[in-house]
Amino acid sequence: MDDLSTWASRYRALFEQALQRYQRGCQPADLLTPADANFLKSIGGTAREFFDLVEDHAQGGDPDRETALLLTAARRDYFLRIDGGSTRSPLDSGTLPPKSAQLGGVRWLPRIIEKARRKLQGTMDDDLMYGCGGDRSFARRHQIHLADFLQLVRENWENEDAILAGLPKRDLE
Repeated sequence: MDDLSTWASRYRALFEQALQRYQRGCQPADLLTPADANFLKSIGGTAREFFDLVEDHAQGGDPDRETALLLTAARRDYFLRIDGGSTRSPLDSGTLPPKSAQLGGVRWLPRIIEKARRKLQGTMDDDLMYGCGGDRSFARRHQIHLADFLQLVRENWENEDAILAGLPKRDLE
């Protein structure tokens, strides 16, 4: 297992290389070398979620590089500490709560909670992205960083009321 500074440095360099490849028009299948894909797999990542982060960053700067690293670090930690480096099968995106679902009057909260669980467990299918535009809008509206929301969900896995209570700003929608 790489130490924190080694894997993080490698991830940052890979992100920059992938960003340059993306900006030159590379498709998802051509963005990573087999060694790059194996590195991502070794830290619990997937090529698709990596591509999604690079693509969204290239198209608007959000999520920024640091957020991409923090989200990956949260997944890596769960992958290594909780799952012992074992991968899980993706779950069908059709089983997510709808975008309009509410918890405690907060729209999107049931959906982003489930997406956070899936992000941590590595069970996102290719149709989903934790940190998509809707998730980023939710995080801004409730004044919580996407990586901090992952931690909030991890600490309160089965207690959605505690997750609701942990939101810094709980605007009802």
